[in-house]
Amino acid sequence: MTIVASPERRSRKQKPLVSESSPLLPEKHQDGEDCVHEGFNGASFSGAVFNLSTTVVGAGIMALPATMKVLGLVLGILLIIFVGLLTDASIDILLRFSRAGAAASYGGVMGDAFGRIGKMLLQICVIINNLGILIVYMIIIGDVLSGTSSNGLHHAGILEEWFGFHWWNGRVQILLLTTVLILAPLVSFKKVDSLKFTSALSVALAVVFVVITAGIAIVKLFSGTIQMPRLLPDIVDHTSFLKLFTVVPVIVTAYICHYNVHSIYNELEDPSEMQPIVRTSLALCSIVYITTSFFGFLLFGDQTMDDILANFDTNLGVPYSAVLNDIVRVTYVVHLMLVFPLIFFALRLNLDGLIFPAKKHLVLDNKRFILITAGLIGIVFLGASFIPSIWDAFQFTGATAAVCIGFIFPASIALRDTNGISTKKDIYLSLFMIFLAVVSSSIAIFSDINSMFKKN
Repeated sequence: MTIVASPERRSRKQKPLVSESSPLLPEKHQDGEDCVHEGFNGASFSGAVFNLSTTVVGAGIMALPATMKVLGLVLGILLIIFVGLLTDASIDILLRFSRAGAAASYGGVMGDAFGRIGKMLLQICVIINNLGILIVYMIIIGDVLSGTSSNGLHHAGILEEWFGFHWWNGRVQILLLTTVLILAPLVSFKKVDSLKFTSALSVALAVVFVVITAGIAIVKLFSGTIQMPRLLPDIVDHTSFLKLFTVVPVIVTAYICHYNVHSIYNELEDPSEMQPIVRTSLALCSIVYITTSFFGFLLFGDQTMDDILANFDTNLGVPYSAVLNDIVRVTYVVHLMLVFPLIFFALRLNLDGLIFPAKKHLVLDNKRFILITAGLIGIVFLGASFIPSIWDAFQFTGATAAVCIGFIFPASIALRDTNGISTKKDIYLSLFMIFLAVVSSSIAIFSDINSMFKKN
């Protein structure tokens, strides 16, 4: 899955940049020469920004208002900004060490630094992280379309509200239809840039969700029907203190996009634009996250659910409340459906690379491509049918695989420094990222286990 690229990477128009082992699923002529996709001269700046932003802004946005319920608005917003800055730093490390080692995939950088074992560890973490995220997507789709129950309360789904309860709009049936009719066709694309238009639409739908949520909250705030929520966390004992750390994996997971950075980078017409693309995407996503967290928590307060979409099934106290509820839920479900193939893209490539490291590239073997795709879709479907809460899935993937992909692995690459390019700043920053990731994740896992035993 690793390419050995020329160190002089300027423009795709000047020289093809991919080879048979590239993670971008290139076509290959029979004479053995590498080539880019026919008629494809490289991805544009805007297309790359949309694809990377879509990778970032997925289901994580739905759980962020619930983190404000734990941290309060001040600490919550500061933590979102802080994790965004750390994400930018870790991606910068990945790109710089990729160029130095002539590696054009995340796995290639890990392989250069730690050999086959390092590459396998990354692949396993990407598989765990992306499987968890895709299961979360499907859980949310099921919650919105067919309804969900929490703490003895049933939140009706859109189809249940529109048509009443029938056998065909049950959770399993709806997820099966969504998988077969929508998700399966979308995950059949073999090139990231093929998804640039769906990515642009998904970002637009996320913005629609944010604008409507903010508008409702502002109207209710000026009408005096809601009050400003807590600014700081409510700490009464050591248990409530430990609970603060459980939100870290959720926010970390919301920013993980590292597994698609190289795929987008390798398809760029001008690879020198990658750093501005990353910063533009992260800035856009941070604004969306902060706005959603603030207005979502302002709107629902301590009644904010782990999946805030489930809150949009009641009278919001504003004109056309029912219509706005449906618009919010439908737009974000469509957004998740459009994000799904981008996350699936990296999942499929890493699973194939882990199981069949010596086989020819996945794009050249249609049978293997179809079998892996169908198997992964089936696993995601089963996971969404049996895992009850997105918070549980986010905490597990965030405290394990996500922190490794986002911080521990990039920091370890800089500390290993096989190409001798690490600065003192890189070393100090890497040590800080590893310390922060290990400590926060360990406390979060301990807090979750402690809460589980108390419930039992």
